[in-house]
Amino acid sequence: MAIQQIKVLIVDDSAVVRQVMTEELSKEVDIQVLGSAADPIYARERMKLQWPDVIVLDIEMPRMDGLTFLRQLMVERPTPVVICSSLTERGARVTIDALAAGALGIITKPSLGVRGFLQDSSADLVCAIRAAAAAAGRLRRHVPAPPPAASTTSATSSASNFVTEKMQSPKLSADAVLEKPSGVPMVGLTERLVVVGVSTGGVQALETVLPALSPSCSALAIVQHMPERFTASFAERLNQICRIEVREAQNNDRLQRGRALIAPGGRHMLVKRGQGHYYVEVIDGPLVSRHRPSVDVLFRSVAKCAGKNAMGILMTGMGDDGARGLKELRDSGARTVAQDEESCVVFGMPKEAIRIGAADSVAPLSDIARLIEQNNR
Repeated sequence: MAIQQIKVLIVDDSAVVRQVMTEELSKEVDIQVLGSAADPIYARERMKLQWPDVIVLDIEMPRMDGLTFLRQLMVERPTPVVICSSLTERGARVTIDALAAGALGIITKPSLGVRGFLQDSSADLVCAIRAAAAAAGRLRRHVPAPPPAASTTSATSSASNFVTEKMQSPKLSADAVLEKPSGVPMVGLTERLVVVGVSTGGVQALETVLPALSPSCSALAIVQHMPERFTASFAERLNQICRIEVREAQNNDRLQRGRALIAPGGRHMLVKRGQGHYYVEVIDGPLVSRHRPSVDVLFRSVAKCAGKNAMGILMTGMGDDGARGLKELRDSGARTVAQDEESCVVFGMPKEAIRIGAADSVAPLSDIARLIEQNNR
């Protein structure tokens, strides 16, 4: 039986990037590179001949920038897009805008040494393309909301790499970071909190849920799979469109009503109990379920310290990070929710949670804010 190939178009103004990506992707039997273009205008002409399954898209290009092209594409003919972005202040901020507009993944690239970097990280690029192709049927035509005001978040220009799963690393469980819950019921604190795990499609999902929450809602701790230095820009964007406070978590930040803390890219976030309150601990550590931050780590920490006072929500994303953690939450007495298949961009993480009996309810994206508000009672 012939292998169904993913047809890919590369749109980047760097000849080196186009050449190296073409060489690396051509090694994969399930990927066919249709061609490349130096900017979206050339890409449009190429797409008249054959429409790609996935587009790898640069942000800053001559004649038309990648974000403008992406927004047009998502209105006219939604197509899976993986953003190839430089890790700079502007690059991080605009890439978040691109994810909100419908892009499905990020590959970061350095300013220098790009050839070697792309060769070394080709497995991540391949994985991102496969994940994007898998989500093709769930993309919908929409007119993206205007981007919020520019963030002042700082970022570095050092190379970083993100993709839904890092296939080259060993797949460790949350045991690599903290021990399993003891099963002893939690006592002493009555304050409620909500923990959320999300990956591919999560930017749009969180931009649907969080702005609908009232300032009196339960405290939230969120893991969104995203590169280091990008989460600060994402939190700032959310903070501008929400009634609640949203910010990137820092070590010892307190969890309180009307506040959502987002785990920093490249760090694990755990919830701890202090003197009558919950707070977060931000730590280094190995990749768990091939992610850092890992949803499994966050969820296990809450199963240990909050139990029935918590609600766990697992939303759209590829892979299985968070499924076992959600089961531990349910076993500890917490209420657990998985996003339904119809409203997920990628029904990977919630599907696995449902399969292993981790979710006591399954809900569409449109109901999740209401469920969070009910958690106050």
